[in-house]
Amino acid sequence: MNDDLYLSVILPAYNEEKLIRSTLNEVCGYLSAQNYTSEIIIVNDGSVDGTAKILDDIVRNAKNMKVINNPENRGKGYSVRRGMLEAGGKYRLFMDADNSTDIKEIKKFLELLEGGVDAVIGDRTLENSVILLHQPTYKKILGNIGNVFIRSLTVPGIKDTQCGFKCFTGKLVRDVFPVLGIDRWAFDVEILALALKRGYRIKNIPVVWKNRSESKVKVIDYVLTFADLVRIKINLLTNKYERAK
Repeated sequence: MNDDLYLSVILPAYNEEKLIRSTLNEVCGYLSAQNYTSEIIIVNDGSVDGTAKILDDIVRNAKNMKVINNPENRGKGYSVRRGMLEAGGKYRLFMDADNSTDIKEIKKFLELLEGGVDAVIGDRTLENSVILLHQPTYKKILGNIGNVFIRSLTVPGIKDTQCGFKCFTGKLVRDVFPVLGIDRWAFDVEILALALKRGYRIKNIPVVWKNRSESKVKVIDYVLTFADLVRIKINLLTNKYERAK
């Protein structure tokens, strides 16, 4: 780890040609105005649209930014894990490439991390969260059902595990992320479940969030996520993560 590097921002990207440039402009603009050091790591998850070319154009003239290319689509969980483990920041944030939660929210996350918390996660269910554009009703219903299973099986007390804006200490990342194995949508749950099991302090806080119509989550993904929840629970019960150290 580079002791001088304060914040790493990881953006997993899959077919984000419509939004990735504007998101990176906002992230770069915000970070350049801060008095701490930072880096941006974009993990291009085998995009088949124009994402790779756009990223190549941007990175060529950018400082403290790099692109990691997955040769094929591996999943958001795989991409976040890869970016987190290649990052060097004291604190490491992953956020959605569609900018559903704006980078400006990081200020209150860092304040809590500096106060001794190990992980801060955005929670759209909290009273002070602001939802600028809601999900379709069917996704909201499926999500609520899924959250019941998530809390009962793996992470009691955490209502919103899926908000794509989470920041961790480098220490937590180095300890937890190398043994994770969920590559797709349930990866957030796996991170939080193992962090809780290992005694890390997690704080959920309100965020401003906007659903994007380009969201790639499909109905079948909710079914596959449930299967991964069962897998995570079995891994916890059988101490698979501890054996993987």
